[in-house]
Amino acid sequence: MTGRSSVVALPGLGLGPESWRPTLELLRPRVWTHVHVFPGFGQPTPRGLDLAPRALADGVVDALPLGGEPIVLLAHSASSQVAAHVASLAPHRLAALVLVGPTTDPRAASWPGLVRRWLPTAVRERPTQVPVLVRQWTRTGFADMVRAMDAARRDDLPRTLDGVSLPVVVVRGAHDSICRADWAGAVAHHGGPASRAVTLSRGAHMVPYTHGSHVAAVVGDVLAMVE
Repeated sequence: MTGRSSVVALPGLGLGPESWRPTLELLRPRVWTHVHVFPGFGQPTPRGLDLAPRALADGVVDALPLGGEPIVLLAHSASSQVAAHVASLAPHRLAALVLVGPTTDPRAASWPGLVRRWLPTAVRERPTQVPVLVRQWTRTGFADMVRAMDAARRDDLPRTLDGVSLPVVVVRGAHDSICRADWAGAVAHHGGPASRAVTLSRGAHMVPYTHGSHVAAVVGDVLAMVE
């Protein structure tokens, strides 16, 4: 490691390291980066494993690097709930949270509500990413993804963040109906000092993959703030 800040990224539901690659490759000349995959989020789930975000956070805490550098924890979509619990469990290990397209807006926490938010978002995504997404989803397992999302949609993200004093920067694509602008602002409001919400000029929900340069620019600003 470099002795400066480290970046650990958590993939979104069913996704793997590929989903963060376009963002992290722009940060690697500056900082050490790592994508941590875990059950339901890049890994299949052992039978009977608890997929509640609080339970998954224990494994993420155990996997954080031990070099002593401040860690900026990135999370995408449903892994945002897991990241919030990590910050609650181990605030001394982290310098800031960056939550990209966090779920779950309580106005759309039901399965029909999630579908209504997903459909207008999906039509604004780049069709060329579909084969990459399907490979990641297949590797994780669709049944495990459903279980993980069912647990995540019941988790109260703002309530978890109320116990976190770290800066929380919420990032969303301009066309992300899953994470609307007012929801992004509400989530950031529950973070510590210097928390804020950022709406990118383009992109939808998959911006860590489709608009990596835009996300990397925001993360770069966060790194400058905490270093």
